Amino acid sequence: MVKIRLKRMGMKKKPFYRVVVADERSPRDGRFIEEIGYYDPMKNPSVINIDKEKALDWMQKGAQPTDSVRSLLKRSGIIEK
Repeated sequence: MVKIRLKRMGMKKKPFYRVVVADERSPRDGRFIEEIGYYDPMKNPSVINIDKEKALDWMQKGAQPTDSVRSLLKRSGIIEK
């Protein structure tokens, strides 16, 4: 199964996340299929930049967003509540 999830980047105590489409069996920071955006929680306010067309296209193909990515998609207005 394909998941839309966060890949952790950045230094220790300074996280930065990329929103990626990956097989659920691959490790968190391992192989992925496509990068569709990023999330920076360290900025004030936090920065969410996700490609709307790619995210909706992958969800129509059957990719399931994780809980954290689903909340980011709702906050950025890509999916409705």
